[in-house]
Amino acid sequence: MSSSQRPSLWAANIVLFWAVGGVVAVLSFPVARLSQKVVVALDMDLSTAHWVFAVFWAIFMLYTEAWRGFHKQFTPRTMSRALWVSQHGTPLQKLLAPLLSMGYFHATRRRLLGTWILTVCIVGFVLVIHLLPQPWRGLVDLGVVLGLSAGVLTMLVEAARISRGGEPVDPEVP
Repeated sequence: MSSSQRPSLWAANIVLFWAVGGVVAVLSFPVARLSQKVVVALDMDLSTAHWVFAVFWAIFMLYTEAWRGFHKQFTPRTMSRALWVSQHGTPLQKLLAPLLSMGYFHATRRRLLGTWILTVCIVGFVLVIHLLPQPWRGLVDLGVVLGLSAGVLTMLVEAARISRGGEPVDPEVP
């Protein structure tokens, strides 16, 4: 590798780290915030119905959010987009790499619609969950925390896989 290629490789790695790190930070913030509600709920005197709900909800969220949502869809696409922006993005796209990686802009029409519709649904879900009393809110948040935590883990595993030369999926850029 020539010395003229090193700075661009170094810069691409910085952008890749920024993209992945930014997405991980965005996902980790609600984990930290919601964990407090989970602790409060689990410290309460829970009935059998509460525990049954908590177990089934946790399993449901680990399957739907962590496995089907993150592992199978969001993580591979996000990592592929992070790799793409690190190598091909404009300066503005590199500055906004976490948002581009998540599909909020510079994406195919289908990806943009999917990202924005999912975001609106998540915001709606959050607003409804805020209306629940404890311990129900904390038990719902338990499933969300587990799903998001597993999602962050899949991001880190996928980053390691791609950094070792793993093949990324289609980044769905125009």
